[in-house]
Amino acid sequence: MYGFAQRKDTVVEDEPLYAHYLKLSPSKPYHPGANEILARMENDGKKVVEHMLGEFDRPIVFFKNMTHHLIGLDWSFMKNGINIILTRDPKEMLLSFSKIIEKPVMEDIGYAMQWDLLQYLKGNKYPCLVMDAKKFLMDTEGQITKLCEACEIPYDQQMLKWKAGPIPEDGVWARYWYQNVHNSTGFQPYQEKREPLPGHLLPLLATCEPLYRRLLDYSI
Repeated sequence: MYGFAQRKDTVVEDEPLYAHYLKLSPSKPYHPGANEILARMENDGKKVVEHMLGEFDRPIVFFKNMTHHLIGLDWSFMKNGINIILTRDPKEMLLSFSKIIEKPVMEDIGYAMQWDLLQYLKGNKYPCLVMDAKKFLMDTEGQITKLCEACEIPYDQQMLKWKAGPIPEDGVWARYWYQNVHNSTGFQPYQEKREPLPGHLLPLLATCEPLYRRLLDYSI
Protein backbone atom coordinates (compact mmCIF):
# COMPACT_ATOMS: atom_id res chain seq x y z
CA MET A 1 0.00 0.00 0.00
CA TYR A 2 2.79 2.43 0.88
CA GLY A 3 4.52 1.66 -2.41
CA PHE A 4 1.41 2.40 -4.47
CA ALA A 5 0.79 5.56 -2.43
CA GLN A 6 4.01 7.02 -3.88
CA ARG A 7 2.60 6.94 -7.42
CA LYS A 8 1.18 10.22 -8.69
CA ASP A 9 -1.23 8.31 -10.97
CA THR A 10 -2.78 6.24 -8.16
CA VAL A 11 -5.48 6.63 -5.51
CA VAL A 12 -4.93 4.41 -2.46
CA GLU A 13 -7.52 3.29 0.11
CA ASP A 14 -6.76 1.29 3.24
CA GLU A 15 -9.08 -1.63 4.05
CA PRO A 16 -12.37 0.05 3.10
CA LEU A 17 -14.33 -3.10 4.09
CA TYR A 18 -13.03 -3.29 7.67
CA ALA A 19 -16.18 -1.84 9.28
CA HIS A 20 -18.37 -4.12 7.16
CA TYR A 21 -16.41 -7.09 8.50
CA LEU A 22 -16.67 -5.96 12.11
CA LYS A 23 -20.40 -5.34 11.78
CA LEU A 24 -20.93 -8.91 10.54
CA SER A 25 -18.52 -10.32 13.16
CA PRO A 26 -19.83 -9.16 16.55
CA SER A 27 -17.46 -11.64 18.23
CA LYS A 28 -14.47 -9.49 17.18
CA PRO A 29 -14.45 -6.65 19.75
CA TYR A 30 -10.82 -7.57 20.50
CA HIS A 31 -9.74 -5.92 17.26
CA PRO A 32 -7.94 -2.72 18.36
CA GLY A 33 -10.02 0.36 17.65
CA ALA A 34 -13.10 -1.66 16.64
CA ASN A 35 -15.61 0.88 17.96
CA GLU A 36 -13.84 3.78 16.25
CA ILE A 37 -13.67 1.86 12.96
CA LEU A 38 -17.40 1.14 13.12
CA ALA A 39 -18.17 4.78 13.97
CA ARG A 40 -16.01 6.39 11.29
CA MET A 41 -16.29 4.04 8.31
CA GLU A 42 -19.14 2.87 6.08
CA ASN A 43 -20.61 -0.31 7.63
CA ASP A 44 -22.58 -1.43 4.57
CA GLY A 45 -20.30 -3.60 2.44
CA LYS A 46 -22.50 -3.25 -0.65
CA LYS A 47 -22.13 0.54 -0.51
CA VAL A 48 -18.37 0.16 -0.11
CA VAL A 49 -18.20 -2.05 -3.20
CA GLU A 50 -20.26 0.50 -5.17
CA HIS A 51 -17.75 3.14 -4.11
CA MET A 52 -14.81 0.94 -5.12
CA LEU A 53 -16.31 0.47 -8.57
CA GLY A 54 -17.04 4.18 -8.96
CA GLU A 55 -15.20 7.02 -10.67
CA PHE A 56 -11.89 8.37 -9.34
CA ASP A 57 -9.75 11.31 -10.39
CA ARG A 58 -6.69 9.18 -11.23
CA PRO A 59 -6.31 6.31 -13.69
CA ILE A 60 -5.18 3.71 -11.12
CA VAL A 61 -6.95 2.85 -7.86
CA PHE A 62 -5.36 0.55 -5.28
CA PHE A 63 -7.49 -0.96 -2.51
CA LYS A 64 -5.74 -2.79 0.29
CA ASN A 65 -8.26 -5.36 1.53
CA MET A 66 -8.06 -8.31 3.90
CA THR A 67 -9.49 -11.53 2.51
CA HIS A 68 -11.70 -12.15 5.55
CA HIS A 69 -13.28 -8.71 5.10
CA LEU A 70 -15.08 -10.13 2.04
CA ILE A 71 -17.61 -12.07 4.13
CA GLY A 72 -21.24 -11.64 3.18
CA LEU A 73 -20.49 -10.12 -0.23
CA ASP A 74 -21.05 -11.18 -3.82
CA TRP A 75 -17.49 -11.69 -4.99
CA SER A 76 -18.36 -11.19 -8.66
CA PHE A 77 -17.43 -7.50 -8.35
CA MET A 78 -13.79 -8.64 -8.49
CA LYS A 79 -14.07 -9.25 -12.22
CA ASN A 80 -13.73 -5.47 -12.60
CA GLY A 81 -10.14 -5.25 -11.39
CA ILE A 82 -6.89 -7.13 -10.96
CA ASN A 83 -6.88 -9.12 -7.76
CA ILE A 84 -3.52 -9.46 -6.02
CA ILE A 85 -3.34 -12.05 -3.24
CA LEU A 86 -0.37 -11.29 -0.98
CA THR A 87 0.49 -14.22 1.24
CA ARG A 88 3.21 -14.82 3.83
CA ASP A 89 4.87 -17.68 5.68
CA PRO A 90 2.29 -18.41 8.41
CA LYS A 91 4.87 -18.78 11.17
CA GLU A 92 6.24 -15.30 10.49
CA MET A 93 2.76 -13.87 10.05
CA LEU A 94 1.50 -15.40 13.32
CA LEU A 95 4.53 -14.11 15.23
CA SER A 96 3.73 -10.57 14.09
CA PHE A 97 -0.05 -10.83 14.35
CA SER A 98 -0.04 -12.28 17.87
CA LYS A 99 1.80 -9.19 19.13
CA ILE A 100 -1.47 -7.30 18.61
CA ILE A 101 -4.11 -10.06 18.85
CA GLU A 102 -2.78 -12.73 21.20
CA LYS A 103 -5.09 -15.59 20.28
CA PRO A 104 -6.05 -15.33 16.60
CA VAL A 105 -8.21 -17.91 14.86
CA MET A 106 -8.28 -18.87 11.17
CA GLU A 107 -10.98 -16.30 10.47
CA ASP A 108 -8.61 -13.55 11.65
CA ILE A 109 -5.68 -14.49 9.44
CA GLY A 110 -7.41 -15.59 6.26
CA TYR A 111 -5.29 -18.45 4.84
CA ALA A 112 -8.26 -20.73 4.22
CA MET A 113 -10.17 -17.88 2.63
CA GLN A 114 -7.17 -16.90 0.52
CA TRP A 115 -7.15 -20.39 -0.98
CA ASP A 116 -10.93 -20.34 -1.51
CA LEU A 117 -10.67 -16.91 -3.09
CA LEU A 118 -7.92 -18.00 -5.47
CA GLN A 119 -9.99 -20.99 -6.60
CA TYR A 120 -13.00 -18.72 -7.10
CA LEU A 121 -11.03 -16.18 -9.13
CA LYS A 122 -9.36 -18.78 -11.32
CA GLY A 123 -12.57 -20.78 -11.72
CA ASN A 124 -14.33 -17.67 -13.03
CA LYS A 125 -11.29 -16.51 -15.03
CA TYR A 126 -11.13 -13.22 -13.16
CA PRO A 127 -7.76 -11.40 -13.33
CA CYS A 128 -5.60 -12.48 -10.38
CA LEU A 129 -2.06 -13.19 -9.26
CA VAL A 130 -0.36 -14.36 -6.07
CA MET A 131 2.63 -12.72 -4.42
CA ASP A 132 4.68 -14.11 -1.55
CA ALA A 133 6.08 -11.69 1.03
CA LYS A 134 9.45 -13.47 1.34
CA LYS A 135 10.00 -13.62 -2.42
CA PHE A 136 8.93 -9.98 -2.63
CA LEU A 137 11.47 -8.80 -0.03
CA MET A 138 14.26 -10.89 -1.54
CA ASP A 139 13.79 -9.21 -4.95
CA THR A 140 11.62 -6.17 -4.38
CA GLU A 141 12.35 -4.29 -7.59
CA GLY A 142 11.98 -7.43 -9.70
CA GLN A 143 8.70 -8.36 -8.03
CA ILE A 144 7.26 -4.85 -8.40
CA THR A 145 8.30 -4.89 -12.06
CA LYS A 146 6.45 -8.20 -12.56
CA LEU A 147 3.44 -6.82 -10.67
CA CYS A 148 3.27 -3.71 -12.83
CA GLU A 149 3.58 -5.79 -16.00
CA ALA A 150 0.77 -8.09 -14.85
CA CYS A 151 -1.41 -5.06 -14.07
CA GLU A 152 -0.47 -3.41 -17.40
CA ILE A 153 0.69 -0.24 -15.67
CA PRO A 154 4.08 1.49 -16.04
CA TYR A 155 6.78 0.61 -13.53
CA ASP A 156 7.49 3.50 -11.18
CA GLN A 157 10.71 3.48 -9.17
CA GLN A 158 9.08 5.85 -6.66
CA MET A 159 7.24 2.80 -5.27
CA LEU A 160 10.45 1.61 -3.58
CA LYS A 161 10.92 4.50 -1.12
CA TRP A 162 8.87 6.81 1.09
CA LYS A 163 9.34 9.24 3.95
CA ALA A 164 9.21 7.87 7.50
CA GLY A 165 5.95 8.43 9.34
CA PRO A 166 2.25 7.96 8.62
CA ILE A 167 0.58 8.76 5.31
CA PRO A 168 -2.85 10.35 4.79
CA GLU A 169 -4.21 7.07 3.39
CA ASP A 170 -3.63 5.18 6.68
CA GLY A 171 -6.71 3.61 8.25
CA VAL A 172 -7.81 4.72 11.72
CA TRP A 173 -6.19 1.53 13.09
CA ALA A 174 -2.70 2.60 11.99
CA ARG A 175 -1.54 3.51 15.49
CA TYR A 176 -2.09 -0.09 16.58
CA TRP A 177 -0.62 -1.93 13.58
CA TYR A 178 1.70 0.31 11.55
CA GLN A 179 4.56 1.18 13.92
CA ASN A 180 7.16 -0.70 11.86
CA VAL A 181 6.10 0.77 8.54
CA HIS A 182 5.98 4.27 10.08
CA ASN A 183 9.60 3.79 11.13
CA SER A 184 10.60 2.65 7.65
CA THR A 185 11.62 4.56 4.52
CA GLY A 186 11.17 1.69 2.08
CA PHE A 187 10.99 -2.08 1.77
CA GLN A 188 13.43 -3.77 4.13
CA PRO A 189 15.57 -6.77 3.08
CA TYR A 190 14.12 -10.11 4.12
CA GLN A 191 15.21 -11.32 7.56
CA GLU A 192 14.05 -14.68 8.89
CA LYS A 193 12.23 -14.49 12.21
CA ARG A 194 13.93 -16.86 14.67
CA GLU A 195 11.66 -16.15 17.63
CA PRO A 196 9.81 -19.30 18.76
CA LEU A 197 6.07 -19.36 18.14
CA PRO A 198 3.94 -19.52 21.33
CA GLY A 199 2.72 -23.06 21.92
CA HIS A 200 -0.97 -22.19 21.79
CA LEU A 201 -0.52 -21.10 18.14
CA LEU A 202 1.09 -24.32 16.92
CA PRO A 203 -2.22 -26.05 15.99
CA LEU A 204 -3.24 -23.02 13.94
CA LEU A 205 0.18 -22.98 12.26
CA ALA A 206 -0.20 -26.64 11.32
CA THR A 207 -3.53 -25.86 9.65
CA CYS A 208 -2.15 -22.84 7.79
CA GLU A 209 1.05 -24.36 6.44
CA PRO A 210 -0.45 -26.66 3.77
CA LEU A 211 -2.70 -23.85 2.56
CA TYR A 212 0.31 -21.55 2.29
CA ARG A 213 2.26 -24.14 0.31
CA ARG A 214 -0.63 -24.44 -2.16
CA LEU A 215 -0.72 -20.67 -2.59
CA LEU A 216 3.05 -20.58 -3.14
CA ASP A 217 2.64 -22.83 -6.17
CA TYR A 218 0.86 -19.92 -7.91
CA SER A 219 3.11 -17.07 -6.79
CA ILE A 220 4.93 -14.94 -9.35
